[in-house]
Amino acid sequence: MSRTQIRTVAFDVMDTVVHDPFREALRAATGMEPSRYFRQRDPDLYRSLERGEITEDVYWQRIRHDGIDIDPAEFHRVRLEGTRWIDGMPELLATLEGVVERVTASNYPIWIEDLASRLLDPYFEHVFASCHLGVRKPDVGFYEALLKRIGRRPDEVLFVDDREGNVEAARRCGVRSHRFADVATLRAWLLHEGVPVG
Repeated sequence: MSRTQIRTVAFDVMDTVVHDPFREALRAATGMEPSRYFRQRDPDLYRSLERGEITEDVYWQRIRHDGIDIDPAEFHRVRLEGTRWIDGMPELLATLEGVVERVTASNYPIWIEDLASRLLDPYFEHVFASCHLGVRKPDVGFYEALLKRIGRRPDEVLFVDDREGNVEAARRCGVRSHRFADVATLRAWLLHEGVPVG
């Protein structure tokens, strides 16, 4: 029995498509080691921002309320300057153009919009993140919302993420998934799943 043709490949963004400079940006904006920052701030705050439940202004206000002196402009400067492609990823994404629909499937706040305009738009038909879907990975609701947005069945989609928990959650939803380690291994997996990548 042949498998259903893959129509869409959904990619996590941070540390799958691009390097994530979040910790460096926090260090530059606060003068604190990230481990100390994470202990001091409300652990649910960033998740609320990622789900689009609070605005960025509220996010910064609440961080300051927790006693952290932060410079949002410096945070964004370092974040944007430090966001760079994983080696070989643009080339892989380019080979998928016209072969499958390429979408992002990221836990990320509204900042995904500037990444889309700066880097992602030429390589993806759609840029989706938790801030658009209102739910974060690995909640199964994330994958259900993504499938609804793109109008696909689970067996028509492949999912790629660097975190095992997110990969396992996608598999529970019936989406064949791959834990990202490097582009060469990902390319081999895509070929195995019937996606021609040159």
